[in-house]
Amino acid sequence: MLARHLLPAFLLATCAALPLASSAGESTGCAAKREDILTKLEEARAHSNHHRQAGLEKALREVEEHCDDGSLRKAREEKVREARHKVSEREAELREEMDDGDDLQKIEKRRNKLAEAREELRKAEAELER
Repeated sequence: MLARHLLPAFLLATCAALPLASSAGESTGCAAKREDILTKLEEARAHSNHHRQAGLEKALREVEEHCDDGSLRKAREEKVREARHKVSEREAELREEMDDGDDLQKIEKRRNKLAEAREELRKAEAELER
């Protein structure tokens, strides 16, 4: 029973992670999510991908029933906050590793992790602007 209640929230969160189509900047928020899902749905139909089509139809229903721009914005803002925190953590880890300075492989690993965290932040910030 609990899973049935969590499904709409899960699907909404999953849809929030979908990249949004940039319709020349015309739509934002839930409208953009809906347009993106419709575009992907057309592609799935064109390629006779029935499993993807069913999933996208379900996602579309969830967006139409549960998406509101205010909660979508809050979720995106939270994602940016989390990404900023992760960047801060990775910067601290890199500084610590550089202070130790013994193992160049560990330093390079920390640099790569920081680059990944910065890329996640960049994507989250771009998503927030939509």
